Amino acid sequence: MVVATQEPTVTRPAASPARRTPLWSLVEVRWATLATALFAAGAVFHLAGGPAWAWWALYLACYVAGGWAPGLAGLRALRARTLDVDLLMVAAAIGAAGVGQVFDGALLIVIFATSGALEAYATRRTADSVHSLLDLAPPHATRLTPTGEERVDTATLAVGDTLLVRPGERIGADGTVVDGAGDVDQATITGEPLPVPKGAGDEVYAGTLNGTGALRVRVDKPAGESVVARIVAMVEEASATKAPTQLFIEKVEQRYSVGVVVATLALFGVPLAFGDGLTDALLRAMTFMIVASPCAVVLATMPPLLAAIATAGRNGVLVKSAVAMERLAETGLVALDKTGTLTVGAPRMATVRLFPDGPVREPDRLLALAAAAEHSSEHPLAAAVVAAARRTSRPIPAATNFTSTPGHGVSARVDGHTVTVGRPTGACAEVAELRASGHTTVVVAVDGTPAGVLGLTDTLRPEAAEAVGRLTVLIGQPPLLLTGDNPAAAARVAAEVGIRDVRADLLPQDKLAVVRQLRERGVRLLAVGDGVNDAPALAAAHAGIAMGGAGSDLALRTADAVLVRDDLAAIPALVALSRRARRYVKANLAVAATVIAVLATWDIAGHLPLPLGVAGHEGSTVIVALNGLRLLRSGAWPASRASRQRDGGALS
Repeated sequence: MVVATQEPTVTRPAASPARRTPLWSLVEVRWATLATALFAAGAVFHLAGGPAWAWWALYLACYVAGGWAPGLAGLRALRARTLDVDLLMVAAAIGAAGVGQVFDGALLIVIFATSGALEAYATRRTADSVHSLLDLAPPHATRLTPTGEERVDTATLAVGDTLLVRPGERIGADGTVVDGAGDVDQATITGEPLPVPKGAGDEVYAGTLNGTGALRVRVDKPAGESVVARIVAMVEEASATKAPTQLFIEKVEQRYSVGVVVATLALFGVPLAFGDGLTDALLRAMTFMIVASPCAVVLATMPPLLAAIATAGRNGVLVKSAVAMERLAETGLVALDKTGTLTVGAPRMATVRLFPDGPVREPDRLLALAAAAEHSSEHPLAAAVVAAARRTSRPIPAATNFTSTPGHGVSARVDGHTVTVGRPTGACAEVAELRASGHTTVVVAVDGTPAGVLGLTDTLRPEAAEAVGRLTVLIGQPPLLLTGDNPAAAARVAAEVGIRDVRADLLPQDKLAVVRQLRERGVRLLAVGDGVNDAPALAAAHAGIAMGGAGSDLALRTADAVLVRDDLAAIPALVALSRRARRYVKANLAVAATVIAVLATWDIAGHLPLPLGVAGHEGSTVIVALNGLRLLRSGAWPASRASRQRDGGALS
């Protein structure tokens, strides 16, 4: 007989504390803040009709605060015989001030200074998270010596040392169990949703958490060669070798900058050489620099991306930068983690099966006996068994004489019977069938006679199947499943959500290898995960998304975007929104480029009045900015089926 049950699940605690660099400690943030404050003060004086000297002084101070760093960077690039937008931006801002348009120049300075501060902050936080991963391994461990025990720094452990790991302690080094038994939570390394039984001869990893039972572990690797240390190295390497993050317009900035500078110098020098007055030649050149300045192009690019970021934020998705939003639009394949991503990462009771010749005849009775025996246990499986029993109509009886054997199970006296709940020890068709379908199994025995088997699984997120289906339609092919869990469990989850390509039993370096193989084939991969073991893949992928609810700090900081509400349906919505933003960017660039071409040609071939040039330049900027801001409307976010049902809308 079989009964299926459902119950609430628990959330796995965070793996390690996070290191934080204070925001104000970054020099880029301090200068950008000062520049913004000076610009705001100048704008207030300007719009309020204050004395010109006051708002001019504030705007020029904004120039200095926000422009010295990009100006210096531009001069250094010039010394290296390259020309970039930083120097062109400063020159355009100075030129704008020279012809009386100091407000426009100050605004351009603030845009670039703020962008640089955000980039510096994101870089620093990512570095903090990479190094905080080292905190997974405990700073101290108990080493066994011929004379007893001693507490030592884990950094000083040598290969061959023997450690004593008590219940509830983190393992101090990669090694092999030489004595004892226990259940080790190694989700941070392998992504397995449930603690793994460990006994003599089994491998364990630094930073994983020992449950019940004491372990004696022989150190096999020094601290610098542990799996945790290798993950840190892989994340840093992947981040360093990832293609440079640039917006579309930045990819042509070198040629654009050189062209504008050459044309400006030509417009100043050639007419001057043929007899034009200095003032007329300078005014023509400054007019050209203003109408061809990158301000219009930057504003044509940024508003759609920033509006898309704001819309995503309102819907529970944090996208870290405009570059990240642009990368998401280029997604050609999605790779999903299983535990904590497609599933919630906590066990639930899936099925109860009675043995035909066993002493129990009702599934609810078997579940009640098992829950009574497990009630005093701290094992995650015990919580799932008790929760399932509470959802039935049968009360859970009291238990006495509770005992727990690490690595094997529990035993207690219930209603005058000895009830044991533990790992299967012999061949059994029911157990084999459940294991083949990806279930975790425990056998319940009454007075030494097997009575039935409980099948537990990880809980699939309710929106997982819909999200996979929408991604398949949007991208043109179903997602890929990358998981450290066993193949049977991975195959079961994949079948439920509609994924055909499954890669299981993957350690962090294996996931990274898959991502790199796909990138070498030209696939622009979007990786989605939640754990420390997913971080190298998130760093190496074209774009990465982390689950925000129970995601590790390293995954959250490495990813380009974070699902704050852990709603998988937001992934296809985000990709669709990013593609729409990219279309708006291209349309805006076409408008901006056309206006620049017309005004620049007019200035070169004829005589463009400065007020008309400024008006045309600013007008095109307003048009493209307003077009991009259309993505702020509530209808810009593609609704999922579940949200449309809640809102009463029609299904498509």
